[in-house]
Amino acid sequence: MPNLDLVRQTRVSSFRMIAIGTWRDAKDPSVYGSLEIEMDETLRYIEAFRAQTGKRLTVTHLMAAAIAKVLLAMPDANAVLRFGRIYLRQSIDVFFQVAMKDEESGQIDLSGVTIRRADSKSVAEIVDEFEATAAKVRAGKDVEKESTRQTFKRLPGWIVPWVLDAISFFAYTLNLDLSRLGIPKDPFGSVMVTNVGSLGLEEAYVPLVPYSKVPLLIAVGALKRVPVVREGDRIEAATVMRLFATFDHRVLDGAHAAKMASTIHAVFADPWTSFGGVEKPVAAPREASAV
Repeated sequence: MPNLDLVRQTRVSSFRMIAIGTWRDAKDPSVYGSLEIEMDETLRYIEAFRAQTGKRLTVTHLMAAAIAKVLLAMPDANAVLRFGRIYLRQSIDVFFQVAMKDEESGQIDLSGVTIRRADSKSVAEIVDEFEATAAKVRAGKDVEKESTRQTFKRLPGWIVPWVLDAISFFAYTLNLDLSRLGIPKDPFGSVMVTNVGSLGLEEAYVPLVPYSKVPLLIAVGALKRVPVVREGDRIEAATVMRLFATFDHRVLDGAHAAKMASTIHAVFADPWTSFGGVEKPVAAPREASAV
């Protein structure tokens, strides 16, 4: 008589196979933190941007530009750990998780979009690149990502950890270009972002992904209206968004986190100056819907 009555799940997405192969146990150097940002002025900026450019800017797009500014202010966070030593990246690349539906199993799978050299691109350029790439990924037309996804779906579970470790060792530890073997070049970039707010979640902490060598992951929570206390104990309503960071304590510490937090606060406090691209209206609606 078995201890548990179990039935093996046979239809597993490629992302789930990769996740199972990623973590061996619960021990890792993760540090977690969160911060809350007031978003009313940013929502006004988004509405003005949409009206003046015709492009559907969202908070997700702005995060690429905002994080680029954070890494410019704190280059120590734009790093890779190799052979026990820290190496600084020379390009700021921001990776975003993208949800997609697996046509065979009907399950939700995850892929991604990487905005290369995000610090050198305007908000409009980021919107165009993100939307075009995300559409290809969701349609299964991104050749590199679709090839990788199908490969991991076919691999037996026991070999996935070994494959992930091998790719990580050759691509990051040895810093070899494996694109000729069909392995995407640096697919995860400098920092990984997932917008859980688009799923209706207000908060979430995401785990480090060891084989990616990315030391910083950020989850973006849903916007919500809350009461805030102003000067003179005056209470008024404000729209806020929380960011949830996970970072590798071998690369970053509290001092790094404090600098990055102050930078992100400053960026969203004055989006007109931080992001540019549109003129600030004399008067604008107080709210806009953007996820």
